[in-house]
Amino acid sequence: MASAPQPTLPMFYNDLMPLNSRDHAKWRSKTIEAADWLKGHHAVPLTVDEFIQAQRDFPIVFSAGDTPVPLALMGLNEGVNTFVNDEGKITDPVYLPAYVRRYPFMLAKLTPQAQELSLCFDPTAEWIGEYDEGERLFDDDGKPAPMIQNALQFCQHFEEAGARTQAFIDELIKHDLLMDGEIAITEASNPDRPFLYRGFRMVNEEKLREVSGDTLRTWNQSGLLPLIHAHMFSLDLMRTLFSRQVAQGTGPKLDAAPDAG
Repeated sequence: MASAPQPTLPMFYNDLMPLNSRDHAKWRSKTIEAADWLKGHHAVPLTVDEFIQAQRDFPIVFSAGDTPVPLALMGLNEGVNTFVNDEGKITDPVYLPAYVRRYPFMLAKLTPQAQELSLCFDPTAEWIGEYDEGERLFDDDGKPAPMIQNALQFCQHFEEAGARTQAFIDELIKHDLLMDGEIAITEASNPDRPFLYRGFRMVNEEKLREVSGDTLRTWNQSGLLPLIHAHMFSLDLMRTLFSRQVAQGTGPKLDAAPDAG
């Protein structure tokens, strides 16, 4: 069973293998009770389709660099996820980004020249394998079982949402609306020494006010403007995240240089 070409694997994935009825005819998926793959990840990619739901639970920021990506922050410091415990269990009833729910599947090109995407999976995911119990991946006739049909549909919708997300980012870049972010958070016990969080990007409110009325009306009609507002409103949750970290004993040290991105 050959793995798909993988010069750089996405976050969570340790390997990537094409799914097929020949090699995986007897494979099954067991029920999982924890999201071990999410442990230690403080920032998870997000699509614009999820902004409205995600902004209720997480700050939404953009990654630094020339190709910014929307991120849902589940912690403010590298390696800290305030919503997942040491056993990998979700500790609060929060929205889980589609990027998390997609794992261990994803659509990928089997060769650099391929025009189509194929359903692949991470074979290191322990709940998928040649087990006696669990939900089958393929029927006796070799056709994808409902579980795989649903996974394929989910991944297809994720790719479509990814295209809409890129169009949203392109529009922000076109109007030069993204700027380097910085937020200062003061702990009650050290009011004179705020923690500065950098390493992410956010919408520049001043430049947003300068956007023409015609463009704003177009954005409002297309749904882009509410997405910008969802991102901006969600930034207030940075302080909530900070408080969660302090309560969990994972807050930053006074001499640390935090990086939220």
